[in-house]
Amino acid sequence: MARHVRKGDTVMVNSGTWKGQVGEVLRVDPKHDAVIVRGINVRTKHVKPTQRTPQGGVITKEMPIHISKVNPVVDGKPVRVGVKTDEKGNKVRVARRAGAEVKVLGVLRKAGA
Repeated sequence: MARHVRKGDTVMVNSGTWKGQVGEVLRVDPKHDAVIVRGINVRTKHVKPTQRTPQGGVITKEMPIHISKVNPVVDGKPVRVGVKTDEKGNKVRVARRAGAEVKVLGVLRKAGA
């Protein structure tokens, strides 16, 4: 199922402790309906020494938040997203508020192609 946000989008958090904050989507986890946003939901985590982190210690890490709590930002405002097909047959994400294009999703398959 297509999501309203993708990796690299600038999003605004619309509820919770981080309401109103803006950040870039680092990763989308469709299995858990979650996103990881740079600078949002940053937690401290105690890490045991491993081969990957030989010193261990306390690190700060962005934790996932539910995908329904974020909306893409267009012209500094959060927007709802719709999908339209352009003249070339490509699906395009469109902001419902301004009608501006958000980002290209992919190529629509033609019948018989």
